[in-house]
Order: sequence, then C-alpha cells, then structure tokens
Amino acid sequence: MSYGYMGKILYVDLSSGKAESRPLDDEVKLYIGGKGYGARLLYDLTPAGVDALGPDNVMIFGTGPYNGTFGPQSTRFTVTTKSPATGAIANCACGGDLAVQIKKCGYDFIVIRGKAEKPVYLNITEDNTEIKDASHLWGMTTMETQDALGKKGGKAVIGPAGENLVKFAAIISGDRVAGRSGVGAVMGSKNLKAMVCFGKKKVEIAEKEKFKKLNKNITQYFRSHPMTGKILPSLGTANLLMQTSGRNTLPVNNFQQGQHPDAWKISGEQMAKDALIKNGGCTACPIKCGREVKRSWKYKDKKMGEQVKGPEYETLGLMGSSIGVFDLNRVMQYNEILDELGMDSISCGGTIAFAMELNQRGMWDNGLEFGDAAKVEQILFDIAYKRGIGEELCMGSLWLSKKYGGEGFAIQVKGLEMAAYDPRGSVGQGLDYATQNRGGCHINGSVMFFEITGPLSVDPLSAKAKPELVIFQQNMFAAINAMITCVFSAYAIIPSIVSKLAPRGKTYRAAAWVVKHSGPILRVVLKTNVFAPVLWYERFLGAITGERYTLGRIIESGERNFNMERLFNVREGFSAKDDTLPKRMLEEPAFPEQKKGVPLDEMLPTYYKLRGWDPNGIPTELTLNRLKIRR
Repeated sequence: MSYGYMGKILYVDLSSGKAESRPLDDEVKLYIGGKGYGARLLYDLTPAGVDALGPDNVMIFGTGPYNGTFGPQSTRFTVTTKSPATGAIANCACGGDLAVQIKKCGYDFIVIRGKAEKPVYLNITEDNTEIKDASHLWGMTTMETQDALGKKGGKAVIGPAGENLVKFAAIISGDRVAGRSGVGAVMGSKNLKAMVCFGKKKVEIAEKEKFKKLNKNITQYFRSHPMTGKILPSLGTANLLMQTSGRNTLPVNNFQQGQHPDAWKISGEQMAKDALIKNGGCTACPIKCGREVKRSWKYKDKKMGEQVKGPEYETLGLMGSSIGVFDLNRVMQYNEILDELGMDSISCGGTIAFAMELNQRGMWDNGLEFGDAAKVEQILFDIAYKRGIGEELCMGSLWLSKKYGGEGFAIQVKGLEMAAYDPRGSVGQGLDYATQNRGGCHINGSVMFFEITGPLSVDPLSAKAKPELVIFQQNMFAAINAMITCVFSAYAIIPSIVSKLAPRGKTYRAAAWVVKHSGPILRVVLKTNVFAPVLWYERFLGAITGERYTLGRIIESGERNFNMERLFNVREGFSAKDDTLPKRMLEEPAFPEQKKGVPLDEMLPTYYKLRGWDPNGIPTELTLNRLKIRR
C-alpha cells in the first residue's frame, strides 16, 4: 500500500465471533480516508433500509493518511454508521489516542457488524484480535470502564446510556467524545462495551525531511496565530459564548431568545477566572483548547477540588442558556455527568429544552421548568437509565414533537438537534444546518465563523453568496475529516492581520464587502482545479503520501465525500423535503430588525444547482460520474 496508509481493514463479526484482515482498496485515495471512505464502506456493506440498531448495521472506525504521523492535530478518528436517531448517515470525529493506535495495529479502518450474545469488548493488537467477555464492565460509567481496562492503548467505550440504547448516546475515548447521531446506541445494540487498540507499527512517510520541516513551520504558525495561538488556548471554544450572545445567536430557553443579561456567568472568561486549572487537549496538538477545571461539586466517590474536563461552548449553550441555567458550576457538573453516562450534550440539552417549553405551554405536564438547575441533574440519570420521563426524553425532540405536538419549535434538522447557534442571526449557518447530511450539525461546515464568530463578519443577515460559501466550507471540512485532522486548524486560514483590523474601519468594511460579493469567485474555485498547493493540508498530504495534492484535489475530494454521504441518505429515503429548518427558525424573527427568520427558500435552489443536484435534492448522474462515485 502507499505511504501514509497501513493497507488493511479489520472486519469483526460479533455474531460469529470471527475477525479477519482484508486489503484496503486503492479506491480509498479518491476519498482520502476517514469519514469520506467510511461513507463509501457504509453504503457498500449495508442493505437499503437497514435497522440502525440491528445486527446488519455496521460501525466503521476510520483513520486517514495524516493519522499516526504526529503532525499537528493528527490524532482524530471517525465513527461512521447509520443513525438510530435520524435514520440518516451518522459520522463523528473524535480526538484522543485511538486513531494513532489503530494505525499502530496495522489498520486504516475497523468494521464491526453483528451482535454478541453477551456483553463483550474488543482487544486489538497488530498480531491478534480478541473478543473478550465484558460482563464485569457492563453497567460501569465511561471513566470506570477505561480505568478497568488499564492505561495501555487507545480506547472507545460506552456508558449506561449506550447500553440502554438512548438515541443520543455517545462514544467516549479518553476524555474526548464522539457525541452526535447516537453512535453510542449502535455500539450498545451490538453488546459491545469497549474497544482497545494497542500496537507498535509505524506509519511510513514518503518525504520525511519535507514533512519534518513542514511540521515545525505549521506548528509555529498555529501557535502564533490569534485564533489558534491565543483565543482557543486561553478560553477554549467557550470564547464564543459572549460573541453569540452579543450577536443575538445564543440559544436561550429553547431558542426563544438569542441573548441574555446573565450570559457572562457561564462564559469562557468566567470559567478562566473562577475554575480553570490548566489547558488540556489531544496528543500532538499545539492548540490545546480543552479546559481542565476544578470540581466544586460531588460526583459519586470523587472529591471536590479535583481536576475534571471543562465544558465546550456547545455544552454551555445547550445545557446552560438553552435550559435557562446560568450557573457555571452546574453546567460543569452536567458536563461531567454526561461524559460519565455517555451522552451527547447537544441533543440532550436540546431535548430537555424542548420538553421545558412543552411544559411551559401546557402541552406536556412533565415538571421541567427553565432555570430549574437542581432537577436537571436528576433528569440526566433518568434519561440514561430510562426511568420516569427519561424513558421518553431519551428518544429525542422530534419523537417528542410527534407525540405531544410543537414540531415548529422542536429545534432539530432531520431528527438531530441543532447546535448552539441561532441561524436567524446567521442565515448562512441556517442553510448549512438544513443541508448537512447528518442533520442539525455545525462542525462539518462552520459557516457561522464567517458570519458571527470569526475575525471578519460577512453580513450574517444577507443571503448573498451564502450558497457558495456553504458549499466551499462543507467540501473543505469533508476533506479535513478524511485526512483526518481537527477542523479547528481551519481557523488559521484567515490571515492574522484580519484580527487586527478595526471593525468600523475602511479596510475591514472593504474586506467584508469583497467576501459578501465573492459568489462568482467561489464558483470558479469550486468548479476549477486549482493546480497548486495553497494551504498546509495539501502540503502535508503530499509529503506523507508522495503524491501531488493541490487545493483543487482537496476540494474535489471533499465534494466527493459530501455527495457520497448524500447518496446514502437518498437510498434511505431522504430528499429535498428534509432539507429544512423548524418553523420557528423560518417564520419567527429573532429581533425587531428582521421581518422573518432564515430565508432558506432564497438560498436552497441556488445551492442545489451549484451542487449538481436536481430540484428534489438528489445528485444527478452527471455529478456522480464527474466525481467517480459508483452506485
């Protein structure tokens, strides 16, 4: 196999108890790896209409050529499967040490299918794959499970939520989370409690000296850039909270409002002042955006004052302001409980907030009220163990809306709860939400970075050039998640000088105007092969693989990956009817200056046309042939 790849896929059938290694097909190079080729494998290995929680669904743990090289931010893996929450494709990217260990075991992908008769875990080395009894681990929290499995190797585990098939159960690796789309429930449905990988093989790099020099230069660049070298290390993703509140895009009380006077109480600045002990982060990452905070609450037998992982912005928004809780210690406590039980904080918070509004409106008498922080703690356990109203909350907000009503304010797309950015104040992000293959996802496009959270604000209320910008971002992020590296590396693409511009100055306004009117330029970039390596992504891939990578090849690979995911969704019955937003986001203005919500109807036809999809949102044969995607 080529440089950067180990050349093998491990297939494990839990029903038969068999494991076998097969060669990695050269077709992987079209998709690069990671979640791109994961989508290809999912399409090939599952029948149409496969039951997401049935034995015929597969789980694909994927890496890319960048993993195992110890370049900056090179330790992420992907999980691809069919989502039990949405019925669409599920894919998550996660940090930790697992990606490196998968490569060290000699594999690029691990494919798991079937269902074990009793709880098991996988112990994978470069020489052997064992399916071992996990009865003693069943019922343990994620941290207890990882402790019981020892310090050796990279791990992926589920907690009680995954065991009990909660629709938004997560997979935990170290202290990082593959949270979205219910991947933990799929793992639980297979009676698979954990996977441990440990090996000693090395990834071969084609141009070692070139890679070494590039590694050093880009690491220094990340550390010197205002976003990746200052803001993210000092405040983490929590730096976004005051920005979103100031821009009227912070979810408050189930997105009923976009700002709150108490927002500062759960901000990154407040966390740094009152709770931060030190930065944390993934191996080989120069940014270290994770937070290590002081525990000021009791959890099981753990002591107060001990160090624990702090919450990301999404948790502060969905498990804080969106449920009316502006107590930082409470939100940090929720964060630990969610990680221990193995649940996605975005979908969990979105579902609880929706239930609170149902109660507020007298549509479901569930006892949940905005701001009732003490009750939420107990509800998290009730959801994970399916007790009381937790037996219904564990199904997610779309399911609840079909039973109790209120679908117009169930803040989800395709069944996946939206992230913590109100798209009425960031309309490009609204288009991104509506068209994302896994549903209400922000991390596979992050258009809000150009509209409200980045150093340059491109008229967040204008639909102009947003289809082009959304497609560019989606394609780039699909490629980044195929390499696979952290999407935060993309924050450094905007030159540092932009951060120094005065927001009301002529230069800033001129730059914003240029981007706002960049639609024609972006169309050329999207459709024309740029024959040079412009960013570090192409340079890294070139040095690792020995092949020529250009910006055009990167964008085309991302476009192929995004369309491959779309093809899976089309096979499962999704179309244009599903590319929409809740009625609240479309029809209700968020502030006086607005006449309505997100102008999705203005942007979607252009988006489809530029994508090469028909009016029903389905990729045309011409598009599939151009991208070399086989059915």
